[in-house]
Amino acid sequence: MSDSDFTSAIRAGVSKAEWEQRVNLAACYRLVALFGWDDLIFTHISARVPGSEHHFLINPYGMMFDEITASHLVKVDLEGNKVMDSPSPINPAGFTIHSAIHAARADAGCVLHLHSVNGVAVSAQAGGVLPISQHSIFVLSSLAYHDYEGVALNDDEKPRLVRDLGDKRFLMLRNHGLLTVGDSIADAFVSMYFFETTCMIQVRAQAGGELIHVGPHIVEGAATQWQQVTKGAGGGLAWPALLRKLDRLDPGFRS
Repeated sequence: MSDSDFTSAIRAGVSKAEWEQRVNLAACYRLVALFGWDDLIFTHISARVPGSEHHFLINPYGMMFDEITASHLVKVDLEGNKVMDSPSPINPAGFTIHSAIHAARADAGCVLHLHSVNGVAVSAQAGGVLPISQHSIFVLSSLAYHDYEGVALNDDEKPRLVRDLGDKRFLMLRNHGLLTVGDSIADAFVSMYFFETTCMIQVRAQAGGELIHVGPHIVEGAATQWQQVTKGAGGGLAWPALLRKLDRLDPGFRS
């Protein structure tokens, strides 16, 4: 079967809403690669299939993020079983984390997990994220931490992961990396942009002199300010521009 025939077959077999979700998720993978946050094939972004509580889309294990297209994405249930024919496997370690959060959080439309260099560097610091930048106040307003338990292969870690995350949007996996939860793919991606940028600024600032901390009263007001800055649209305000950027570079993610 040719690539175009494969794409046509997948598109014909899913709803319009699912196809749009696939396009947005493929775009998210491409953007992660474009921003240099990928770790070869070893991290994951999952998204809930619209209209379903139990079906999710995730990357085929073995593909680089800049290769992924809408039709490549694998549809699975909460146990990681494929619910639509696909020639591709998924990474069981990746879905352990994602399935736990999707099952526990009705608002988890998208779960984005990275091993970015700056994120892992800060995750190894005892103090975690410091309030030293404007970017950091938005992260600190909804941040949780989860201690490292090794590669996430065991289901018995799920309750602790869910407990530590609680109702937060940002999760720092100690000695491991970063994770964001969003109502939408756009929210999860833009949240990750702020998380990773916060970590990059912190690592660079620590190479200099004494750090100036933002006051706690400013951090407390950050969630309200975020709503004002994004006009209540969250990540959706920047998402159309990000898609236009991808379309200029390579619109292949849409196939």
